Amino acid sequence: MGDVVVIGAGIAGIQTALDLANHGIVVHLIDREPSIGGHMAQLDKTFPTNDCSMCILSPKMVEVAQHNNIRIYTCAEVESIEGAVGNFTVTIKKHPRYIDESLCNGCGDCIQICPVEVYNRFDAGIGVRKAIYKPQPQSVPDIVIKDADHCIECGLCYDACGLDAIKEKQEDTTLRIMAASIVIATGYTVFDANKKAQFGHLALPDVITSLELERMINASGPTGGRVMRLSDGTTPKSVVFIQCVGSRDMSINRPYCSCVCCMQAIKNAMLIKEKNPQTEVTICYMDIRAYGKGYEEYFERAKSMGIGFLHGMPSDVIADREGMMIQVENTENGEVQVLHPELVVLSVGISPSIGTGKLAEQLGIPVEETGFMKPVHDAVETVATIKPGIYIAGTIVAPKDIPDTVAQAGSAAMLAFIDAIRK
Repeated sequence: MGDVVVIGAGIAGIQTALDLANHGIVVHLIDREPSIGGHMAQLDKTFPTNDCSMCILSPKMVEVAQHNNIRIYTCAEVESIEGAVGNFTVTIKKHPRYIDESLCNGCGDCIQICPVEVYNRFDAGIGVRKAIYKPQPQSVPDIVIKDADHCIECGLCYDACGLDAIKEKQEDTTLRIMAASIVIATGYTVFDANKKAQFGHLALPDVITSLELERMINASGPTGGRVMRLSDGTTPKSVVFIQCVGSRDMSINRPYCSCVCCMQAIKNAMLIKEKNPQTEVTICYMDIRAYGKGYEEYFERAKSMGIGFLHGMPSDVIADREGMMIQVENTENGEVQVLHPELVVLSVGISPSIGTGKLAEQLGIPVEETGFMKPVHDAVETVATIKPGIYIAGTIVAPKDIPDTVAQAGSAAMLAFIDAIRK
């Protein structure tokens, strides 16, 4: 049997790897981040059950790390893919961690003593991290990484590490992997809200994105689960969600629905209400798309909790003497309503991850105008590509929620399995 390479280690890549490995296939799981887990690791809860996101994901991450048939390559990127189905050669470049991975036990002593604090991308900028750090509390692999761009080489971490695992210098390494088939599951990136300047993201401190709210509302996040105004640290008395920021917008070549934004806003609105029942929460929307199993019931539950749904889209967010002002026409009755929220949440859309276009070009796989990779046939086969032996799964294909992503990952895994056993 041949091996399978899975590019991307979010929930799609993890599920693909586990399905293949449990059928006896050796899987090489590649991710450019220092930890596997992807965007799902950033979430607090999942809809429509409000289950803890990491309670679902973390056991899968640990299983991947412990599985005899799975090889994990973090801080790694694909340089080239050559060959054909049954006989691919995948060349990857593994970037340095400046850590001896065989020695580091993830104790965190070096993190505690590091004096440098920088922007934390995992916390969407709401929090900070050290120059030597773990990407998240439940990182897999459970080892640190040194940020060479921000490290001041003070030497404190070298002294703190009793295992001598921290290295001052380390070089890129190149690896070549032979594989029968390849699954691409490189996930998504969120829309840059600054491209819709009228909503005031970064210009107004109390305008945040849905991802920033996810990290804020998470108990392991930078605020310990407390939703607060960044301007003064107080709990907001009123919150307004603005939907479709970076979705269904022809002016920025994003005509598609991002699929998860409505339900994510409803979920987080409910969580805000549960923690602070007195907070007034309003969701401004074009359409509520509650299409999945249990989603409509979830929507009705939100309304019963007192969450307001305003059928209309604001043109902008304006700073005034009371803080912020939003004018929006309620298209159900034609009335113009004026809102004065203390916190505004922009429900940003999703698009293919950075580097998708370059990877598609390397492989000769066509992409949509919006950047998503094209399957060979949208209606019949949603994971196969025009290149035999190369499959796509998850939000690299189109926006989708976690259950649909997991289902598509399973489909891609089984097609890759067939190629592997034919080897």
